[in-house]
Amino acid sequence: EVQLLESGGDSVESGGSLRLSCAASGVTYSRYCMGWFRQAPGKEREEVASIHTDSSTWYADSVKGRFTISRDNAENTVYLQMNSLKVEDTATYYCAAAPVWGEFCGTFRDWGQGTQVTVSS
Repeated sequence: EVQLLESGGDSVESGGSLRLSCAASGVTYSRYCMGWFRQAPGKEREEVASIHTDSSTWYADSVKGRFTISRDNAENTVYLQMNSLKVEDTATYYCAAAPVWGEFCGTFRDWGQGTQVTVSS
């Protein structure tokens, strides 16, 4: 079982930047796809970005060009650099892990507790 612990959430003004971190333990981290999801009040959880073990990445259209996901396998940590933040980025951000299915990521089934990001205008 993967244990995930997010950090880095904060309150910032529109246009600002934050970097979220997610430390993983309990498994061989380098063998897992890692992803960031978010959930705003009253909305469904949505996938924001993910990174395969081969370092290929995927981004939601809403964050392309603004957010960057990266991983440090030596530190068992995945990051989400968020630039040009918008009010609509306000949400609880969750880190998640998924097994690798060849060139794809499997179902994200291990979750952190979340970290709050609030963007004000």
